[in-house]
Amino acid sequence: MTRQAIKNALKDVLDKVLDKAVGRAGGVPGVVAMITDREGNIYEGAAGVRELGKETPMTTDTVFALFSTTKAITGTVLMQLVEEGKVSLDDPVKKYVPEIAEIKVLEGFDADGQPKLREPKTDITINMLMLHTAGFGYEFFSHEDRRYREQKGIPSILTSTFDSIKSVLLFEPGERWNYGVNIDWVGKVVEAVRGKRLGEVMAEHLFAPLGMTDIGFTLTPSMMERRATIHSRAKDGNITPLPDLILPQSPEMDMGGHGLYASIGEYMKFIRMILNDGAGVIKPETVAQMAQNGLGALKSGGWISSDPSLANDGEFYPGVQKSWSYTFQVNEDPTPTGRPAGQLMWSGLANLFYWIDRKNGIGGFWASQIFPFQDTASYLGFIEFESAVYSTLKRLGQITT
Repeated sequence: MTRQAIKNALKDVLDKVLDKAVGRAGGVPGVVAMITDREGNIYEGAAGVRELGKETPMTTDTVFALFSTTKAITGTVLMQLVEEGKVSLDDPVKKYVPEIAEIKVLEGFDADGQPKLREPKTDITINMLMLHTAGFGYEFFSHEDRRYREQKGIPSILTSTFDSIKSVLLFEPGERWNYGVNIDWVGKVVEAVRGKRLGEVMAEHLFAPLGMTDIGFTLTPSMMERRATIHSRAKDGNITPLPDLILPQSPEMDMGGHGLYASIGEYMKFIRMILNDGAGVIKPETVAQMAQNGLGALKSGGWISSDPSLANDGEFYPGVQKSWSYTFQVNEDPTPTGRPAGQLMWSGLANLFYWIDRKNGIGGFWASQIFPFQDTASYLGFIEFESAVYSTLKRLGQITT
């Protein structure tokens, strides 16, 4: 079957999925979605508008706040340092970022509502940060972290400040998996070793070699013109555009956990690099290391919301066993959408989702800009999108599951 025939077949099916996600009752305002194989994109689609109430259509060059899909990029520039022998994953983080040694373990709150703190018994290592086992949380995924931040006046991570990640440890480092500000600290390690801002390091060591130009922590004038507005869905289903909600420009700190903006075609270049075993940017054995479970007997799972305006409670593929790698979620069982076991995915807070299937040589990205996380319409659209990709490629004889 010709490459063009595959593209045509995907377009016929996937355009309908995007249109349905936007057009159904309570649909998402706009979406961009893409699929790549090892050679290049085999599907690019857009539907809806950049902002509800305005006529500007969503287009494939629309710029999105990437939120936590930033993490894998930060993890990659850290792994370059490991390759160069400049850091070890077993190194204590305080060797590079001494401020982390000041973070205490939270053991609850006393009768007066004051936090009860103790010194950790274990040094936080880079490995723990990369695997989300250091003890950190997020203010919107942890009632305890949120309460501690409010008590101590710690700013939201959306302020893009170093102070915003100096919160508290929710358990002894290394004890379990918990999603949090870990990769922001990884970014500080990268900056300390390279002696440059994280954005400069990414531009030099990753973006330039991969030809990624429409991406950065600070929006260029062109990117600002093409930026999609973030929306908020209320409990009654009403959707409100939030045109002024934008991460600080220029940020005090380049937030390695969530700070990048990009058009989705740029992120596809990163996904292709992973599909092509590093493509000269990192070594094949490093990609293999980044793609395997690093948690051992521990597992990654779902999340609870401590801020319903930003996130719903949820979990990807309940019943599918999941672990964590550097720095992706690994589905240890096949997913209901058709993705084989042992592949990679993650997401971003404004309902962006990607996956990387190294076995079949395909990867996909579904991008919207709406809170709360795991939005009813956008997340359902992503599941339908991934399912349609696998069913179509399987029907065409292009993949094995």
